[in-house]
Amino acid sequence: MDFIELKALTRTETGNGPARRLRTAGQIPAVFYGPGTAPVLLTVNTNDFDQAMKKSSAGQFILNLIIQNSETDTKSAMVMIKELQVHPVSRNYQHVDFYEIAMDRKVKVKVPVVTTGKPKGVELGGILQIIRRELEILCLPLKVPESIEIDITDLDMGDAIHIEDISLEGDIEFLDDTNVTVVTMLSPKLEEEPVDEEEEIEEEGDEEEEEAPETGEKE
Repeated sequence: MDFIELKALTRTETGNGPARRLRTAGQIPAVFYGPGTAPVLLTVNTNDFDQAMKKSSAGQFILNLIIQNSETDTKSAMVMIKELQVHPVSRNYQHVDFYEIAMDRKVKVKVPVVTTGKPKGVELGGILQIIRRELEILCLPLKVPESIEIDITDLDMGDAIHIEDISLEGDIEFLDDTNVTVVTMLSPKLEEEPVDEEEEIEEEGDEEEEEAPETGEKE
């Protein structure tokens, strides 16, 4: 896990208007909180935050957040990004939640799933389906893996890998149910057998013969 420093400033204004002005000025509205810590409103420089994101190769990383309340009053805290809001169209950062952590206290994080190997079922025409692209785990901050690798080489037609089939090194535990399916190998769809045109015509003719016309005199 990466360890990156990021500076932040405290703020007092709230609401959509001040938030828009901050983003226009190259700042991202943020909040800092944690167990036993009252929420603190912050702003972080967009370029600084973007550089911090690019420095990390992991899905989750630790930040040494330097919070500046004035020119002389500063505080540092170890944090992880709890939530990051991104605009759906522009992809600009909208808001960041920084969650304070302790190195000796386990944290809940979501880690991406990575598959390795070429499954047997694919060679037989099967389709690999990844059901869960992220899995939630509980572990110490410095032990968060960059990804959870799953070897799918032996995955045959109709096979599946569940959480209980995945082994993790160290003191890491899954938070999802052990029966949850992570990846599966689907069988190819069976094609309908073609119907001979002559047989289809004969069948239609038989149906017409069976349906005799109704007869009867009018009263």
